[in-house]
Amino acid sequence: MKRLRRLCVLTIWICLSTARAATAQVTPAAGYVPPDDTPSIRVGTTIFLDYTVQPEPKVIDADGNNVTLNAFNVGRAYINLTGQINHLIAFRVTPDITRETGVGSSLSGSLTYRIKYAYAQFNLDDWMTRGSWARFGIQQTPWVDFMEGIYRYRFQGTIFEERDGYMSSSDAGASFHYNFAQNYGEVHAGFYNGENYNRAEPNDQKGFMIRGTVRPLPMNPTLRGLRVTGFYDKDAYVKNADRNRGIAAVTYEHPWFNASWDYLWASDQTRTVNPKLDSHGYSAWITPKTPKGHGFEGLLRFDHLVQDQPTATTEGERNRTIAGVAYWFPRQAPVSAAILLDYENVDNNDYAPSRPDERRWAVHMLIVF
Repeated sequence: MKRLRRLCVLTIWICLSTARAATAQVTPAAGYVPPDDTPSIRVGTTIFLDYTVQPEPKVIDADGNNVTLNAFNVGRAYINLTGQINHLIAFRVTPDITRETGVGSSLSGSLTYRIKYAYAQFNLDDWMTRGSWARFGIQQTPWVDFMEGIYRYRFQGTIFEERDGYMSSSDAGASFHYNFAQNYGEVHAGFYNGENYNRAEPNDQKGFMIRGTVRPLPMNPTLRGLRVTGFYDKDAYVKNADRNRGIAAVTYEHPWFNASWDYLWASDQTRTVNPKLDSHGYSAWITPKTPKGHGFEGLLRFDHLVQDQPTATTEGERNRTIAGVAYWFPRQAPVSAAILLDYENVDNNDYAPSRPDERRWAVHMLIVF
């Protein structure tokens, strides 16, 4: 009996010792902060407002008069719903407005809502560098999302490649993003429908998009803002009918200005029986500013696009010049508010489909909350 009691005591002592050792092994190190797994949801908004006067081209009113078009407009009205299930799973749902133009629709002319973003994000910080993730759903495309993080004047108009119809800011698909260690750059790649967020997938073709960005000198205070980026979109309208885009860019962010130069080449063949249409061009812009992050800021931008014309002896050419002065109101990030007075001039030379030259004066306003 004594031996049995001793054996029981010994067994309990071993179990307690093992439990204490196991507890000691999983005790977090000093200063360790466990990830926040509290479910949360946040609501925000993004609003683009403008008053635009268009001296050219003139428009014809219902009575046959040749008049200068001018209008108050709401260009964007996002409602951003973002949140997290836990520190591994996040989500975003963003409806956007568009003008209803359906023939015979009772809503024709009205501003109606549609989905711009709706995706789930799986954060990979536990296994990879911080800021690495995977997404599934209607989400940002790699190039436009990157560039608009530097060029903050989407409320005046979209960036070069989107403005001229070569890509969209959003599409349905699955993508992966990886940050290089020590802020040396990032990679964002994914498979997308290729038809953009505002159209359904009509066939079996998918687009593969990849963007790689390198920050050569992240440790240098002066050159930390320099980045070199390459982007490629391999897609097809139908089988064996290319829809490809390539972009090379150099961007620089500094307390006194942001600047960029990017070069685009594109290939489009809507059907195998149609000729292939090649295009190329570039965009250069600079935004002089103050290190305060608010106050007056300038906008100077020039876009140049050349389109091959298989049935003509000359190339089509489009040149766009934008100049403006903005005032960014003092704010607490991520809230933003700005007002911009700008002039836009677009010259279309032998471009297909034919379009007249364009001249616009506008006052634009941005609200982000």
